Amino acid sequence: MTTTLDTDWTTYARRLADTLRDNGDLRCPAWHAAVAAVPRHLLVPRAFEQDSTGAWSEFITADAPQRVYSPETLITALETVGAYQQPISSSTKPDLMVRMLEILDIQDGHRVLEIGTGTGYNAALLAHRLGDDRVFSVDVDSGLVDLARARLAAAGFRPTVVTTDGTAGLPEHAPFDRIIATCSVPAIPWAWAEQLADGGAILADLKLAISAGNLVHLHRAHDHLEGRFTSRWAAFMAIRSGPTPVLPARADTAPNGRIRPTTAPAEPWKTASVAWFLAQLRLPANTTFTYNLDPTTRAPTAVTFTTTDGSWARVEIGHATVTEAGATPVWPHIEWAHQQWTDAGQPSWDRLGLTVTTTHHTVWLDDPAGPHHWQLS
Repeated sequence: MTTTLDTDWTTYARRLADTLRDNGDLRCPAWHAAVAAVPRHLLVPRAFEQDSTGAWSEFITADAPQRVYSPETLITALETVGAYQQPISSSTKPDLMVRMLEILDIQDGHRVLEIGTGTGYNAALLAHRLGDDRVFSVDVDSGLVDLARARLAAAGFRPTVVTTDGTAGLPEHAPFDRIIATCSVPAIPWAWAEQLADGGAILADLKLAISAGNLVHLHRAHDHLEGRFTSRWAAFMAIRSGPTPVLPARADTAPNGRIRPTTAPAEPWKTASVAWFLAQLRLPANTTFTYNLDPTTRAPTAVTFTTTDGSWARVEIGHATVTEAGATPVWPHIEWAHQQWTDAGQPSWDRLGLTVTTTHHTVWLDDPAGPHHWQLS
């Protein structure tokens, strides 16, 4: 059966390019031409959507042209972890994708390495702009890589696509002028720095935990990388180097805990995302959070933070109180980070920078030599 997209997809692709330009996400004519020329529906033939109950169902993108050619993230692969299904791959929002490409200042003749092939859509945009021989993309999932390679070829693009652990980069094809990571990383691998050409740059999503971090734009400077976080917040799925870990069980918060007042917000990732980022410097590893819901309205009423040893802290939304239990402190670390952020003048992301060496990640405020800096590693 022939669909509208089989015969007239270019109309939708051109409309998407125009929308990105009119919204201010896309300024470069070369990237406008790329978006208008890449058949996203061929690279993302199927996607998943989640209903109000949390259940996932599949849909054919050719039957939904307004969705596949829109600034929308499309979930393309799921993985079962315990009793739940969770996304493990997606086609990123095109508006975010082109903003990242423009931030990197990719120029004709550049060689670009993409970490996280996914569907291949971003590799197709790069290949349209630079040519197949200058685009390299890696992903740890051989199934996704094989699909992406075949679909890219069907769409007329043949960049180098390799199955490998993205943290190692692709040394056999280095050096690269630009490295773009379409997945989040807990630290910037030094292997990426070693594979940059002189004057090269990296754009990656540094996330120390869920929602705790942002895109950072780094340049190679002799023996280190240095640069700033972007002003607009963004998030990607975490890089995968093996099986997805099973999260610790939610703590039993039924027993009485210690109740006290607090000045830190219950949802720092929403109201003080820089503070939530800094909190990861002290929070126990693998601290998780879940929402407590009203049984009638299903609206969130509190957030519970849990450590792997069962210690927990529950913060009521809209009320300045926290209930704590267990041997491991949780909420005091978030209060410390919120105070650090407040004392520094509540800076936004674009005032924060990052210096990466072979052994350390250092976050700084305004100037790498200034008085405000925090050691991540």
